[in-house]
Amino acid sequence: MTTQGFVSPDEIRARFSMAMSDMYKQEVPLYADLLALVGETNERVMAQQPHLAESLQRTGEIQRLDAERHGAIRVGTAAELCTLRRLFAVMGMQPVGYYDLTPAGVPVHSTAFRAVHEQSLQVSPFRVFTSLLRLELIEDGNVRALAETILARRQIFTPRALELINRFEAEGGLCLNDANDFVSQALETFRWHHDATVTAEQYRELHDQHRLIADVVAFKGPHINHLTPRTLDIDAVQADMPAKGITPKAVIEGPPPRKHPILLRQTSFKALQENVAFTDQPGAANGSHTARFGEIEQRGAALTPEGRSLYDRLLNQSREALAGFPSEGNAMEYMRLLGEQFRDFPDDLAQLREQGLAYFRYFVTETGKASRNEQNRPTSLPGLLAAGHLRFEPLVYEDFLPVSAAGIFQSNLGDNAQSHYAGGSTQAAFHQALGSSVLDELALYADSQRRSLDACAAQLGLASLDL
Repeated sequence: MTTQGFVSPDEIRARFSMAMSDMYKQEVPLYADLLALVGETNERVMAQQPHLAESLQRTGEIQRLDAERHGAIRVGTAAELCTLRRLFAVMGMQPVGYYDLTPAGVPVHSTAFRAVHEQSLQVSPFRVFTSLLRLELIEDGNVRALAETILARRQIFTPRALELINRFEAEGGLCLNDANDFVSQALETFRWHHDATVTAEQYRELHDQHRLIADVVAFKGPHINHLTPRTLDIDAVQADMPAKGITPKAVIEGPPPRKHPILLRQTSFKALQENVAFTDQPGAANGSHTARFGEIEQRGAALTPEGRSLYDRLLNQSREALAGFPSEGNAMEYMRLLGEQFRDFPDDLAQLREQGLAYFRYFVTETGKASRNEQNRPTSLPGLLAAGHLRFEPLVYEDFLPVSAAGIFQSNLGDNAQSHYAGGSTQAAFHQALGSSVLDELALYADSQRRSLDACAAQLGLASLDL
């Protein structure tokens, strides 16, 4: 609780994340199986790698390891996106980063709503990858008009949720009863509904344009389409999924396996085929829809602009060498090529830091604390590190990969779902729909790194510490 009697946005976010997970377990039972598998894997990895468990303990990562990490939704209008921004603000989540998925044949652009300060992330790292449908990319004018009409008449937020958002904005927070009510009301926006809002023929028309268009337009709201727990060994989870009755996708998205993970790796099970009832078949549920799936992620170090440039170059070289989209038929060859190309990316924390490829958090050691009053102690960052007065740990990457996100979309929508869209990124239009600009994720990591250096300087009685 805050001094004003308000529940902190971080606490509201943590409660919402738990409620979302409980709901999704009921809607997608395989998700519960996935959570169990990830939990078993994480326990085994920490038992086998005590140094990793110690690192997680030192950085506080172990406290957030079992928390839900991210979900994903898709909305259809600027008004829906703008109201979602206000809804997520109640939970201390801001739009971070811009992702254009049209190069992968997905007619959306997106951002990630998440907490932005490391202390808030320790309370709850929950984030939601949120996509806005680009209606202007629907080539058939009649289908585009149909989609616009359907979306214009729906309301994806409950009246009470809107009331509580307004109260939060007017009063600066929510009391305990209102916070609990908000979690319950906000959850309704993300709930799955078997009843579609279109006829079977309208669904087919939307689906023929793109499966994702049907998913966004044909239902009462932007049902959560996956939740993602964090694992410490995604390769082990991928290998163990079939024994649990879960069929994984062919290729793990992101970089290859490494001693020191970077950015994000993710895999999933194929999307479920779910029964739906169209408006001209009330109660029949004879139709079917495919969109929701389960996903697993392994997070590594956040990369600097130099690190991201190297990552992008090596990933592109891997895909060029494959001469095709990674799939079940070429998965082994792709992983071989990926590993071969990424030999040029240092797999040593000291090298990553010295070459400026990743962001780090710095900590004062017991030796450093004991030497605070020594006259001849080192005062520069290199000197303090060499003397063992400071240590460093990589900052966890809190965001998403555009190529990886697009790959997850495609692999779960079907191998033949890809389309080609003219025109490039429209970030300015996205900002207009959002009602604000997205934050620069690289600047946020730089800020976190700077705060850790400032905290170390203060503990050691130094004016400042520079990289």
